[in-house]
Amino acid sequence: MSLTICNVHFTQQPERILWLSSSLAKLLRLGGRKSVTVKLGQDTVPAAVRTIKRKGHHVYMSAGLRQSVRVPMSGNVFVNNEEDGEIQLGPLVGILTDTSRSSPGSPFGYRTAFFKQLLSMGRKNAYFFAFTPRDINWHQETVQGWFYQPGSGWQRRVVPLPDVVYNRLPSRKAETSATLTALRERLVRKRIPFFNWSFFNKADVYKMLENDPEALKHLPESVHNPSPERIKEMLEKHHFVYYKPSDGSLGVGIYRLTYHPRKGYFIRFRRNGSNVLLRFNTFGGIMKMLRARHGSGLSQYVAQQGIRLVEIDSCPIDFRFHMHKDGSNRWVVAGIGAKKAGRGSVTTHIKNGGSLMTPEQALMHTFGDRTLEVLEEAKDTAVQLSEAIERNYSHTLGELGLDIGIDRDGAVWMFEANAKPGRSIFKHPELKEQGRASMQYILDHCLYLSNFRIEEED
Repeated sequence: MSLTICNVHFTQQPERILWLSSSLAKLLRLGGRKSVTVKLGQDTVPAAVRTIKRKGHHVYMSAGLRQSVRVPMSGNVFVNNEEDGEIQLGPLVGILTDTSRSSPGSPFGYRTAFFKQLLSMGRKNAYFFAFTPRDINWHQETVQGWFYQPGSGWQRRVVPLPDVVYNRLPSRKAETSATLTALRERLVRKRIPFFNWSFFNKADVYKMLENDPEALKHLPESVHNPSPERIKEMLEKHHFVYYKPSDGSLGVGIYRLTYHPRKGYFIRFRRNGSNVLLRFNTFGGIMKMLRARHGSGLSQYVAQQGIRLVEIDSCPIDFRFHMHKDGSNRWVVAGIGAKKAGRGSVTTHIKNGGSLMTPEQALMHTFGDRTLEVLEEAKDTAVQLSEAIERNYSHTLGELGLDIGIDRDGAVWMFEANAKPGRSIFKHPELKEQGRASMQYILDHCLYLSNFRIEEED
């Protein structure tokens, strides 16, 4: 296999002809050949091949060939000849998303800026585009994708089905539709890698890891749909418990339950934009209030052991570890944001009064000179937890957001794992470089999954 970057140009000839610079033809071992098949995404098209004298690695593609193979634009991409007599350009990578608010200058609503940056980085050596489920023509096996070119803006191009799909659908509702179920099944049948299969359910993650000893030692006790007796038992054992919806996000619907033997039972939660703290003489009073607020919805709740986390000014801190698979299919820590809870808040979410800081700033208050040592141990644990989730999950993963707690002894705990992590931590001025690294890992892993990669030497 030969893999290199080439510069693709277009000519006006109507025939299907591919011209290669002599140095590129030699590298691809095409000397003497008069024809090849040209592949992009899932399409292959036969073409005549000719050599021209020009320095560097250049490909000139006739209008007839470009139209047949649907090459979206000129510029630098990889060229691969893994199969004898086949020239593969790409990779062609589709990012699956959706939006209810679209305009020509902002086709993906508030997510447009992220896709714009990701596609701008990706176009240096590949064809990256964004699309929605409605953009696929299954009869013709094509996608009308959104490409971004600096200076020209957003452009629509029809391309073949891609080499790999990165799933960034924004909601659970969109993912559970019949359309999406059929889409994923079709991609699987065509052996197109589809990574980040779906959102995780909190209870499912714990069930997934319940027989994995490496992961278990870092998981607080968690019970899905616990009986009132079970919650009361956990409160007496741990003194405080988090009670949260299994499929929730952004801290919505979370309660912190606390038991003081002499003071009674306390419940803290968010209501109408404010933090609320209530006291009950009996545990039954708490359950009566929760049933009044949620009714049968409590069957979808999880009770989780409370952990005494590191604090600043008596406000607990947790950490978002943004994890990626890299170009060698290894889990790496791309970025870490420390989130300090707002005064009286149940969670560390920014919209609930939390604040964002670097992990070093957060840990220094508790660990001083041991800060970097504690942080490195936490990174190693985050990699081990990501590996554990992957080996117990039946679909392809390439990205995870781990909500990690570090207690006062430096022990690491995982509270949640998110398969579609948000990127709010990268808004911190000191984490912007980590945000760019995160996007590069996405691009590198897409190259890995599409087989556009240079094999590492032993």
